Amino acid sequence: MTEEDYIEINDLRTNENRKTNKKDILNDYLKKYKNPFMMLTVEQVCKDLHIGLNQARDLFEQDDFPSVQIGKRKKVCLISYLCWKLDIPSD
Repeated sequence: MTEEDYIEINDLRTNENRKTNKKDILNDYLKKYKNPFMMLTVEQVCKDLHIGLNQARDLFEQDDFPSVQIGKRKKVCLISYLCWKLDIPSD
């Protein structure tokens, strides 16, 4: 994930005010990516949420956060992360 992608994720908050349907916001945002199933690391989530690394690691341990463990590393799929961030229930 590049710095440009990081800025776009933060732009989601401002787009939410313009549209009422969160699923439409998510669909519009995901159209920008070639691979919406890319995996985000703890560090990338930490930067996006403006929290510390330890808080991000704690977040990945929570039951309601959609992370997976691959080997010793924890990751989260971009789509799942955005649904969680926008508080959209997974179907």
